[in-house]
Amino acid sequence: MDTRLLLGISTTMLLARLKQSIVAAVGVTFSITMFISLTAFMNGLNGMLDGLILNRTPHVRMYNEIEPLEVQPLDRLNVEGHTFISSIKPKAGMERIRNAQAIMSSLREDPRVLGIAPKVVAQAFFNVGITQLPAAVNGIEPFEEERLFRFTDYLVQGELADLQGQNAVVLGKTLADLMLVQVGDNVQLATARGERLLLKVVGFYQSGLADLDRSLCYTSVRTAQRLLGEPSNYITDIQVKLNDLALAPVLAREFEQRFAVDAIDIQQANAQFDTGTNVRNMISYAVSITLLVVAGFGIYNILNMMIYEKLDSIAILKATGFASGDVKRIFIFLSLIIGVCGGVVGLLGGFVFTHLISLVPFETEALPTIKTFPVLIAGRFYVIGIIFSLVTTYIAGLFPARKAASVDPVQIIRGK
Repeated sequence: MDTRLLLGISTTMLLARLKQSIVAAVGVTFSITMFISLTAFMNGLNGMLDGLILNRTPHVRMYNEIEPLEVQPLDRLNVEGHTFISSIKPKAGMERIRNAQAIMSSLREDPRVLGIAPKVVAQAFFNVGITQLPAAVNGIEPFEEERLFRFTDYLVQGELADLQGQNAVVLGKTLADLMLVQVGDNVQLATARGERLLLKVVGFYQSGLADLDRSLCYTSVRTAQRLLGEPSNYITDIQVKLNDLALAPVLAREFEQRFAVDAIDIQQANAQFDTGTNVRNMISYAVSITLLVVAGFGIYNILNMMIYEKLDSIAILKATGFASGDVKRIFIFLSLIIGVCGGVVGLLGGFVFTHLISLVPFETEALPTIKTFPVLIAGRFYVIGIIFSLVTTYIAGLFPARKAASVDPVQIIRGK
């Protein structure tokens, strides 16, 4: 039978039960709108959290781990009987990476490496009157840190170039508030070995992690080396950013063996964070699919009622030459028309609602760079949404369509 004719009959039946059809379409519209809005918001939230962690984390971190000696001196003695050893101390060694300059030169020539950023990490104390506040000192190359890890995204006050100056420091915002210092003030930093250095505050840094900002401070690599009394080749960490994040686990093992250092990849360092991201995505998709299934049940009920009310029309169609397959297609077309109309309006509603969410103010001291709720507007969400609506409405209309196709016109006409 001509498809245009079957579509015309489906449209006529749809308009005859316009209120019920609108209700079914509204269910689909609401489901698609919420699917797009929820998915865009959850992915935007994940993107924001990824930015807090991934943008500030090297794909591969190379360092020198201080570990106990595998063979203790007492183990070398040939002593009969039992030997008890306790309080094993780490082996004598330095935290610096040996041959750091040669390693960095080799990495810069590796085509798999996007860039590297050396770092000097030290533990120290700020002398505030008679009080000492613990500090984690990160000596960095400011411009490399900005290029690879978007350092200025979290620099809430001050200029990046100022950190390049001699004896300059950027304090964590929480730490600066505890010390009651402003940009331009001088602070004294001391190490556990007694070295002291007077530093000028050139800016404030806020990572969004309050405990980290309570002890965090940044200086240049040279300033950190001067604080520790170490030469210019003293490097404790080499941060590596790769062109392909997926290669991080493999390259971490390769660099570890190749350069005789300890290495950890980003996936291993942030395994729990990745799990949380996956769980949030699963929840958003589960809720959205549930909404579409509920809308499908509404379409199923409406089509069932329409079949009972249109038994006479179905019998007449069959008596005038329409095959069972034609009747089945009529009701499937009817269901798909509801799905298409509801889905298209849902796509528009999802776009509007997502845009409104992106305009809602969201300002918190923990996230200084975030001004509104994060959302991710992506075309794949709309494609998935319309596919879901068509599949759901097709399945919802399939069973009533089969029932309509099985109607015996003789029994219906005889009963009348």
